Amino acid sequence: MNKRKTFLFYLFFGSILIIGICIILYPSFSSWWNARVQSQAISNYDKAVSDLGSEEKKKLFERAERYNRELAELPAPFSDYNTIEGYERILDITGTGIMGYITIPKINVYLPIYHGTSPEVLNIAVGHLQGSTLPIGGKSRHSVISAHRGLPSSRLFTDIDQLVEDDVFTITILDEIYTYSVDSIQVVLPTELDSLNIIPDEDNVTLMTCTPYGINTHRLLVKAHRTDTSAPPQEAEVRVPADAIPIDEMNCIPYIIAAAVLLLILYWVIQGRMSRHLGLAEKFERENDFFKKS
Repeated sequence: MNKRKTFLFYLFFGSILIIGICIILYPSFSSWWNARVQSQAISNYDKAVSDLGSEEKKKLFERAERYNRELAELPAPFSDYNTIEGYERILDITGTGIMGYITIPKINVYLPIYHGTSPEVLNIAVGHLQGSTLPIGGKSRHSVISAHRGLPSSRLFTDIDQLVEDDVFTITILDEIYTYSVDSIQVVLPTELDSLNIIPDEDNVTLMTCTPYGINTHRLLVKAHRTDTSAPPQEAEVRVPADAIPIDEMNCIPYIIAAAVLLLILYWVIQGRMSRHLGLAEKFERENDFFKKS
């Protein structure tokens, strides 16, 4: 009976330990996995672009520009965008809903841009807000790119509040790269859409996410204007001490698991030996008592 209780205790203790390790590692693993999936999606997109002919690319851009013109003619584009058909198919050359990707070097963002801002999209990447123009540049255009922040499964726009004026990001659509420089940052209510309107003769992109962190009652808007596309994007600020090297956090996980398992085995061995010693001591004591009584 004691052996059975000991086994159940070890089983319970081991289960708790494994569950605890899984909970601790989930954010890192999930973030790493999503980053790998997103990078692969971008790689597939770039390959699909390279397979397109120049005439095909021209037609794709013409269709996107026609959509932007039709959208600009609507009196209330953020509520009437559904009157324009075919949005989901525009620039979707892979059939996955990706229209391009965004790169923000300062905060290490490298994410595909999907059509729309449905929960399915925002849980894995960034989305283009319907009602805003498609991000293909041009005068009198204003595109809005939206993403969550603070998700345990992916960082997405978690660090977007670190951006300041003059920080640079790029948007890649097909084989065109559009560079934008941040010029203003503001916090508004979800119903305040005036800041997302088109400004005549300007080419703007606004990055949008929820704020305050974890409360999400307002929207953080990082507005940027088109800048010289020949200017190289800013490099991410990664500081590594001279005696250290950057390590992929996922490379550490097997060692953490191995250490935890070894500690668990060591605990079981020590406990087993202690139990045996206690058992022998009790047996020896019983035998002494027997001989004393004899």
